[in-house]
Amino acid sequence: MLTIHAADLVIAGDRRPPLPGGAVLVDGRELAAVGPYEELAAAHPAARTRRWPGVLTPGLLNPYGPELLEAAYHPDPREADELGTEPLTGEALAGLAMTEARWGASARRGVRLLLAHGAVAVAGDLWRPAVVDAVHRAGLSVEQRFEDPAGPATFDSLAGRSLPEAITLPLPPDGVTGTDATFAVFDVPDEAALVERGAGTCVATVLAGRLVHRRR
Repeated sequence: MLTIHAADLVIAGDRRPPLPGGAVLVDGRELAAVGPYEELAAAHPAARTRRWPGVLTPGLLNPYGPELLEAAYHPDPREADELGTEPLTGEALAGLAMTEARWGASARRGVRLLLAHGAVAVAGDLWRPAVVDAVHRAGLSVEQRFEDPAGPATFDSLAGRSLPEAITLPLPPDGVTGTDATFAVFDVPDEAALVERGAGTCVATVLAGRLVHRRR
């Protein structure tokens, strides 16, 4: 099925200028075209259209994979009275009885938070089998990193980084096919506002053609 994802502004993530009223055409798991919404809609009248507020960009790479998923426990909402709602690290984490099943459940909640911040990949080696499985099942890619990132671990891939530094790959140029339809949409007016307000403004994340996060 063809789907057009339209936004107020499309940012390709390279030197191409931002495209007001832009859109991307998704064919299954592939990104088939990037261009003005009116042109894509006219060329593909049978395509379903999803309209999003704000800026559509390539998906983001979060540099804190091990810190967020293997060095932190994300409490189940049912544990909120006992453990609170914030990730537990350090001594608080050491005091928990962690099993592989518990690590897997924590990682799945962490992955949902990553997707809710427009992240489609993490950097850093992951070693716990339950965590690796959760990341693999979600479809996130895992990239190498050659040094530890600066600053405290955060789900906001844009914290202290520009958009070009935070994206995985730019949207493909015209005529290039076979690229996974992987991108995110943020409810901000432009790139400057996105960097200022951060990835918490994400309203939708699409990973290989699947809508894996949608803000309700």
